[in-house]
Amino acid sequence: MRKSLLVLTLASGFVLADEGMWMPQQLPAIASQLKAAGLALDPANLTKLTEFPMAAIVSLGGCSASFVSSKGLVATNHHCVYNSIAHNSTPENDLLTNGFLAASFADEVPAAPGSRVYVTKAVDNVTTQVIDASTAKLSGKKRVDAIETNQKKLIAECEQDEGHRCRVAAYYGSLEYYLIKQLEIKDVRLVHAPAEGVGKFGGDTDNWMWPRHTGDYGFLRAYVSPQGKSADYHSDNVPYQPDHYLTLAAEALQEGDFVMALGYPGRTNRHRLPAEVSETFEWSYPNTVQQFKDTLAIIDQVTASNKDAALKYASRVAGLNNYMKNRQGMLDSFADSDFLARKTAEHQALSSWVNNNRDNKKAYAKDLTAIDTLLGEQHRKARADYALENATPRLLSLTRSLYRLAEESTKPDTVRKAGFQQRDIPRYQAFVAGMERNFDVGVEKALDMYNLTKYVALTKKQRNADFDKALGIKDGISKSELSTLIDSWYTNSGLTELSNRQALIDSTPAQFSQSEDPFIMAAVALYKADLKQEAQAEELAGKIQQAYASYMRAKMAFMQSQGHAVYPDANSTLRVTYGNVKGRAHGNEDGNAWAPFTTLRGITAKATGEGEFNAPQNQLAAIKSKQYGNYFDPALNSVPVNYLATLDITGGNSGSAILNSKGEFVGLAFDGTLDSIISDWDYNPANTRSIQVDLRFMLWQMQQVDNATALLQELGVN
Repeated sequence: MRKSLLVLTLASGFVLADEGMWMPQQLPAIASQLKAAGLALDPANLTKLTEFPMAAIVSLGGCSASFVSSKGLVATNHHCVYNSIAHNSTPENDLLTNGFLAASFADEVPAAPGSRVYVTKAVDNVTTQVIDASTAKLSGKKRVDAIETNQKKLIAECEQDEGHRCRVAAYYGSLEYYLIKQLEIKDVRLVHAPAEGVGKFGGDTDNWMWPRHTGDYGFLRAYVSPQGKSADYHSDNVPYQPDHYLTLAAEALQEGDFVMALGYPGRTNRHRLPAEVSETFEWSYPNTVQQFKDTLAIIDQVTASNKDAALKYASRVAGLNNYMKNRQGMLDSFADSDFLARKTAEHQALSSWVNNNRDNKKAYAKDLTAIDTLLGEQHRKARADYALENATPRLLSLTRSLYRLAEESTKPDTVRKAGFQQRDIPRYQAFVAGMERNFDVGVEKALDMYNLTKYVALTKKQRNADFDKALGIKDGISKSELSTLIDSWYTNSGLTELSNRQALIDSTPAQFSQSEDPFIMAAVALYKADLKQEAQAEELAGKIQQAYASYMRAKMAFMQSQGHAVYPDANSTLRVTYGNVKGRAHGNEDGNAWAPFTTLRGITAKATGEGEFNAPQNQLAAIKSKQYGNYFDPALNSVPVNYLATLDITGGNSGSAILNSKGEFVGLAFDGTLDSIISDWDYNPANTRSIQVDLRFMLWQMQQVDNATALLQELGVN
């Protein structure tokens, strides 16, 4: 493996305390900082992915999690298993409201279709294999195609090890590439989730807020074949036996203690250019927030008197609310900051460093100029397509993807477009099956009407002629005509039935072309135009990749010259972040300090008996009678519920195991604070705090309220 540019940078750099989502292999380079913060383990041991504790850390493909028993028990957030709870809920058996506890292995139920547990086995630098000598000479779409070909080859070779899923992840603006190899566990079952009044206590009102009193935890179990191999769900499957699992902390967590989060953060944007910052905060996020607000209002209106539909869309509503508040919080922080000005000044300093040195100018100047021009072109295209993307009916998006799958399936697997190979078919099957419990015609028609009304209000020149023709949209169409048109699509479509959707996965292009289903006919009609637009997008993407990689190379060299370390932006790969349990001296607008822990007292103070603060009566009774068990903290005069820490986390870290200085389990990360979530773009050590559910509260709730005796015994609690 060639030496990473990052390691070279770290050799002469320094690190700001608590900042950074570090790749495990980087940790020895920041050993002194880790030790100063309180880590008792040898940082070198954290680089070993097949040993403790890293081998216990898993991904759920959007959330993080960890093995906490020898029988494949997985701990993660309640909101990470929310879709699986909703999938198994019915109006007659509302698991979301009441919670779920499997009394035995036999009572565990399949998680939502497509649920996976991914165990990282290897991470290898493959930059020179992705950008080989011949690829480096290419530009535009030819460069994109060559990179994809090289990536598919690496993935195919990696996945010859049956039962594993591999991907090539880009780092530093596609300057470096790593091959990630993961064991893919496909039989995942729901074991336990507390009632919604615990797992989602405070709802959207408390989301991203402090103080917090949310029991955001849940348990899954990973199953494999009797031979120990990855396998689809089967009654004969057995619990997976991980090589390592986390053990519960023996000592209570206290203020100031060292903690670290191990997980799979989704995406940060700290290396973005000023043009990307302004486009995001001045156009993209404001439009996104408004779109989410309108979507939520429509779903709420249509499902108000339909419990089954409300359950179907519960997970989507929770996600939309979460993202909407997140984006609005970022917008508010941005409005009160000088972030763009600082970002612009930093970029100007970089440009000066490049242009005032002959060697630097020769190496970087051309691409530094090009990247701004290319990003401007990309942003203009995104704005032009925004209304169209929102206006596309969900069933049309599905049929376009499945028709592309049918067309690609006529080719040898090695030359198919990435995302449409044989390895991808199980994901299409899971998505189609999952729609059975997350799709309602009434809701979709209402959303289509809203989005298409905005779209058809555009001028003919602003609209997409191919899209209009395929769906029968005429210039000047009235609202009543549009409503009639939308009704006709669903009346004449069979895709609201699961069996018909499933049949499309195995259909040939000819069978698609013979269909009279309006969504299928539109997908076929749009195919050639879609390919043309894709080619144009890839031509631009190839140029951006080339220029962006050069920009990052220049930035890393510049930061190194200033004595700064560079860690990669998050990209859904395994990372470690560290810090300490710590409140804030000035948490609120009125200056009130934030204590590092909340307690059971806060639950009773907030509980209203309805809505977002509907704490279960048996929980309130246990609190009132002071049934604290072994989890009472004398310093708090109660049981701790949530705590703050200076951990640098983001979306995707949800469910990340929080470990103490000895590598013992002390809770789960589940949120950040509203004024610090802009740290995805602009890290502020004074404000940034993560919110965790305390292990002691999890165990108290399971023991004193939910009577999860067998599960506690499995966790090693007597």
